[in-house]
Amino acid sequence: MNPIEAFSREWLPAIEAEMQALLRNDIPALRPMYGMMRYHLGWEDQEGRPENAPKGKRLRPLLTLMTTRAAGGDPDQALPAAAAVELIHNFSLIHDDIEDRSRTRRHRPTLWTWAGEPQAINTGDAMFVLAHLAMLRLRQQDVPPSCVLDAMEVLDETCLRLTQGQFLDMDFETRSDVTLEEYMLMISGKTAALIAASAVLGAIVAGDPQVDAYRTFGYELGISFQIEDDLLGIWGEEALTGKSTTSDILTRKKTLPVLYALAQSSPEGEALRAYYRRNTPIVPDEVPHITQLLEALGAREFAAQEGRRHAEAALAALTKTEGDPDAIRTLTALVQGLVGRRW
Repeated sequence: MNPIEAFSREWLPAIEAEMQALLRNDIPALRPMYGMMRYHLGWEDQEGRPENAPKGKRLRPLLTLMTTRAAGGDPDQALPAAAAVELIHNFSLIHDDIEDRSRTRRHRPTLWTWAGEPQAINTGDAMFVLAHLAMLRLRQQDVPPSCVLDAMEVLDETCLRLTQGQFLDMDFETRSDVTLEEYMLMISGKTAALIAASAVLGAIVAGDPQVDAYRTFGYELGISFQIEDDLLGIWGEEALTGKSTTSDILTRKKTLPVLYALAQSSPEGEALRAYYRRNTPIVPDEVPHITQLLEALGAREFAAQEGRRHAEAALAALTKTEGDPDAIRTLTALVQGLVGRRW
């Protein structure tokens, strides 16, 4: 068993239990609202019956506990922070699904498609508040008040960056002049901010002064993780990843490889720009040709190199933490496992 699997088996049940405790409710009239949260988190079906549905990677809370251990702390003490980051992640997904009109997530209908947009928005708002209440449970773990306050500040700053990233992502849908610099700003908010916060919170709970090194580690890991997702969205093996390899192109999503290719001055670049500028939709039969153009323009290799570069920066930041060697090896394995997931 690799170190990631071992750590996950040890701590995932505790993370689930911490979140389950936060979502308990004894008021019958409010049971449907909590049921909607439990549905989204993969614990129940639409009728409120127990279900073991896909729950996502739980990457962020695991990262919080991993960095707590690396920083010399007790992961059990950081469970409230781990629950908080996972609830914030899922609050953002509930809202993103509405804003993006996404009808499925994790192979199930998204919440808004059957609960309606108003109740889905309200449920997401409730999960946002529960995440903050989760963080306050650090006080019950004998975390010093100053550290709890620092953790709350990290959480709120991260939530702001998440919404900024989502604003840019939606703004890009109607623009044809998005730059690589703007793309990096968007993913630094939408993806990297919460992964960076997950790492920082572990260091805060542990009382480690090397907070900046853990922040850099999480940020670079988050950037690499998003670039890898961009690659999976075009060149991944759908049967293995569960991620469509046509939807990003069909919706003209401005991912890193696409933006790089669109900026190239060549006949292939002009042919690609014609697809992305025209008023009529891209149809499935055109996807293979567009993929060929991206390959010819070097977009795949460029994005892969950028993903590796940021992963290497994450590993370099790890060496500056001077953390527990065994835990650092686990974090190193995490980075290596997340880069190159399509191979």
